Amino acid sequence: MGDLARGRSRGSPRHVAPAADADAAVVVADAELAPRLDAVPAASTVRQLRTVGALAAEPRSSLPDVPDDRRAMILYTSGTTGKPKGVVTTHGSLRAQVTSLVTAWEWRADDRILLVLPLHHVHGIVNVLACALWSGARCDMLGQFDALETWARIARGDLTLFMAVPTIYHKLIAAWEAAPPERRREWSAGCGRMRLMVSGSAALPVRTLERWREISGHTLLERYGMTEIGMALSNPLRGERRPGFVGTPLPGVEVRLVDERGAPVVAGTPGELQVRGPTVFLEYWRRPDATAAAFQDGWFRTGDVAALERGSYRILGRSSVDIIKTGGYKISALEIEEVLRTHPAVAECAVVGVEDAEWGERVCAALELAPACDLTLSELQGWVKERLAPYKVPRALSVVRALPRNALGKVMKPEVAKLFRAPHQR
Repeated sequence: MGDLARGRSRGSPRHVAPAADADAAVVVADAELAPRLDAVPAASTVRQLRTVGALAAEPRSSLPDVPDDRRAMILYTSGTTGKPKGVVTTHGSLRAQVTSLVTAWEWRADDRILLVLPLHHVHGIVNVLACALWSGARCDMLGQFDALETWARIARGDLTLFMAVPTIYHKLIAAWEAAPPERRREWSAGCGRMRLMVSGSAALPVRTLERWREISGHTLLERYGMTEIGMALSNPLRGERRPGFVGTPLPGVEVRLVDERGAPVVAGTPGELQVRGPTVFLEYWRRPDATAAAFQDGWFRTGDVAALERGSYRILGRSSVDIIKTGGYKISALEIEEVLRTHPAVAECAVVGVEDAEWGERVCAALELAPACDLTLSELQGWVKERLAPYKVPRALSVVRALPRNALGKVMKPEVAKLFRAPHQR
């Protein structure tokens, strides 16, 4: 088996599943998490690692020389659109992912970053930790994300980089807005001492980008990637960062857009985003059929629909959950969500397509409302009709206390769709 299989974040009810699926021979945990290993199959050899002592120990030997094609790591997909799969990365593909980001974002040995993301995800273990280790930079880790603790670390002024997901930026904004003026100034000043702040792993709402820029002085750098490919696209470190766009291919990465037949599309026309190059994964662990289906003529099929506009890529959404086919039109759920977020009563939203005999799919919206606000379907429809084409207007509305999200805060669209299905269809 490979050298490393990463599980899920602490607190997840499925944190043992990857260990069993990957046939892990050794499971390592620090003292705090060791009790959670009781559910690991008895055949496994469990070793506890006291992290502080291990890091302080002198290395016993130099690192081994391993071939590029040797399996290095398994990360499990988030499962937002289906059952999680083990993504096998080789030493060569992992090195290509890291060096691509180190080059594009100009990592240095004097950089210092705060890790607030789970290590079972490519965002945390590759973009943050592996890049810091490769560069000789310093990576400080929090046991789990806490908005006030994160702001306190930012205020110290010794961080040069920060990377997070949109949900984390939303929580940091809420904490900043609830803080007294003096503390706000301290926190914003800490942001001003950084050279780069990055957002990814989910679409960044434009209003979040704009509000964060007001608070921090930073225009968040949006990028696009997946567990299977690492990062593929990025806005520039220097240069214009366009809201709603994810930039251009990173060093060593090739991308193309194709139609449903696999033929390349012209610029400005939406198509499935496909990727190839040394950063792409080796295989889905024990899923040869899924691995074969994931590639087309040597290109990895991301399943995401994008468009190339004025030299930069814009992600329109997952073809399976974010592209809604209604009344002969193909529309982006992400586009509708951006508009809905500008409604004063809407705190957060998710738009899905649900099967409909007349329309093919009908547009449905689930909303988290702002405090003390109310909104009916007819009120929402009247407001949306002034801003979007008629076929993009939601036909059903569900007001929820909280949208279903995974460990990284990404909305689980299949769970949202269940809100609009008849009981016999669930």
